[in-house]
Amino acid sequence: MLQGVLSRAPATTDAAAAAAMKAKRAPTSPDEEEERPARGKRQQVLGLNPASAAASAEEDGPETRGLRLLSLLLRCAEAVAMDQLPEARELLPEIAELASPFGSSPERVAAYFGDALCARVLSSYLGAYSPLAQLRPVAAAQSRRVAGAFQAYNALSPLVKFSHFTANQAILQALDGADRLHVVDLDIMQGLQWPGLFHILASRPRRPRSLRITGLGASLDVLEATGRRLADFAASLGLPFEFCPIEGKIGHVPDAAALLGPRRQYQQQEDKEEETTVVHWMHHCLYDVTGSDVGTVRLLRALRPKLITIVEQDLGHSGDFLGRFVEALHYYSALFDALGDGAGAGGVEGEASGAERHAVERQLLGAEIRNIVAVGGPKRTGEVRVERWGDELRRAGFRPVSLAGSPATQARLLLGMYPWKGYTLVEEEACLKLGWKDLSLLTASAWEPSDDDAPTPRHGSQET
Repeated sequence: MLQGVLSRAPATTDAAAAAAMKAKRAPTSPDEEEERPARGKRQQVLGLNPASAAASAEEDGPETRGLRLLSLLLRCAEAVAMDQLPEARELLPEIAELASPFGSSPERVAAYFGDALCARVLSSYLGAYSPLAQLRPVAAAQSRRVAGAFQAYNALSPLVKFSHFTANQAILQALDGADRLHVVDLDIMQGLQWPGLFHILASRPRRPRSLRITGLGASLDVLEATGRRLADFAASLGLPFEFCPIEGKIGHVPDAAALLGPRRQYQQQEDKEEETTVVHWMHHCLYDVTGSDVGTVRLLRALRPKLITIVEQDLGHSGDFLGRFVEALHYYSALFDALGDGAGAGGVEGEASGAERHAVERQLLGAEIRNIVAVGGPKRTGEVRVERWGDELRRAGFRPVSLAGSPATQARLLLGMYPWKGYTLVEEEACLKLGWKDLSLLTASAWEPSDDDAPTPRHGSQET
């Protein structure tokens, strides 16, 4: 597999020739036919002619084609990094011919990286680098497709469930008897995490007296739909519930009061308890959800929640283009390998899983790859961005809370429910790292305010 090849090869095209990938074309499907026109338009604009590459590829065996595909991807990335656009443009036809979003894991990875490189070269010629979040001509339909893809992702892979279970266990431990809970979810999307927390709260002898979630997101319509689903579920369990939607990005929220809402202090004679506030963030590079990272850090410091839970992709978003490209190629090769095992093969059930896997790779992973390669990363405006949020929270006056107890136990039980054995779980410096074979994919951590005076926060690197 491509991920294994990359883990042994340095970031040079000569070393890439030391690896082999299996190349097997799948029969054309309606989804593939849908993708071909858009790809063809980009190639026409760039003056590409894949016919000659197709004729050459037919003369080679699968392993030779695999070697050439990896070499072409790295050569094209090097050309883009050196701003040698004509050379990069000449390499794209053969990449498009050898790769397939419906083929083997290496072919699927290369299809999305090749498409992103094609878009990057085109945008370089046009001088336009627009973040994906701004391209919203069909935002409602796209939101529905992304929602469906996340549900499929949740079924095929433990990555989403790992994020949810680990954070929920950490939140439950932090409650410590408090029964008025306020959760601030910095990117709530469809709110798939919170029904699990509701179930546990409802099963306790002493149910919470109030439960409130403030959810941030890009679309008010999607937020309101999420709020209605959560409210219905909470009502079915007999839980008091309130949902507060905020359309926008956490870095653009003016102050902590906007997140906390009206002061929630209950003045009954026997009860003067304030809400316990926790913050959750499943951070990913599907799109820019933060706005200003400096503003986000400042807001988290002002909130001083009892707990912050954060799940991060173990993938760098800053630095030079070629370094980001090679790191992303490692990372997504592992993800595609894992999804390939999760989807299975053969039979009607395998075909259905393959369709779900394609939706995940196209709507989620492919979009992340474009954001890293074609756009250069989420909202790459040249402002200073945080590279690792766990490190930044430490610098901003928070200290880690160990996840070695119940969260780690729940994560191991979760992995035991899946039939394939490639996933790994590692406890490291109070964090939990979920990986595929020898590569870490996600890091979950929890943070509480430090009693010490917080040092002045430093931030990550400037994006290029």
